[in-house]
Amino acid sequence: MKFDGVLFFPVTPFTAEGTVDVELLKEHISSRLPFRPGGVFPACGTGEFHALSIEEVRTVVAAAVEVVAGQVPVVAGAGGPLGHAIAAARAAEEAGADALLVLPPYLVTGPTDGLVAYIEAVANASSLPVIVYHRGNAKFTAASMARLAANPKVVGFKDGLGDVGLAQEIVSAVRATGRQDFAFFNGLLTAELTQGAYRGLGIPLYSSAAFAMAPEIAKAYYDAYEAGDEDRRNALLEGFYAPLVRLRDQTPGFGVSLIKAGLRLGGLPVGSVRPPLVDPTEEQLVQLKAILARGYELAGR
Repeated sequence: MKFDGVLFFPVTPFTAEGTVDVELLKEHISSRLPFRPGGVFPACGTGEFHALSIEEVRTVVAAAVEVVAGQVPVVAGAGGPLGHAIAAARAAEEAGADALLVLPPYLVTGPTDGLVAYIEAVANASSLPVIVYHRGNAKFTAASMARLAANPKVVGFKDGLGDVGLAQEIVSAVRATGRQDFAFFNGLLTAELTQGAYRGLGIPLYSSAAFAMAPEIAKAYYDAYEAGDEDRRNALLEGFYAPLVRLRDQTPGFGVSLIKAGLRLGGLPVGSVRPPLVDPTEEQLVQLKAILARGYELAGR
């Protein structure tokens, strides 16, 4: 499975009644495909996986698969309580997904052997390959990732922890197994801010929530990153991403809430976030609008 481009994590639109707005989800995804994402990741963190039922996961993934139509890989979320993770994996397979991103287990913190068993249980629940998400209470060691890399169904590692020393050890340990098909992603919040450093670790790919909100800006950053245009990349970091992160850090959960708010500001009525997340205040929306305006200016729109 090959990823080439910004990794797109769509939001999940909700109607005023609180149900998944399937047609709006299709519009959201189709409108971003011309910007050439390297993969589409529905029903994951930005898509509020934590707040979706299994049937909603199935609905969201099926809509993404229909719209993407094989242009790039579709990777669905699976995680939380083991039973829920297994059900999500099977629902995603039935909906036509190409792979799974295995999110952390629910609440409890187990030993490394337990985390490996959790990943293997989700991998065994369907025929789909899986990507390990290293974040929160799912903290893997270099030895455990080398062990998982021995399983051909485990095809990737997404770092959401931010321990660069450990990330380097994991990259080196997996490479030492001889795997040539293993993908490494930077999955930190607003990953563009740290991607310059992650590239040096041997982690060239990154997830982009900003791509869901403002693909023109995210693509401008990616193009500068790929071309080695550090002046342009740093201008986008300083003028758009750094202010966005400062606003994001004002309220827990804004890694998702601001993206949905930005989409609404842009004319796509994707609805509010589900609890326990909250929407931005009016003052925060004014700040977001100004940040987006500066980003579009820097992107040359």
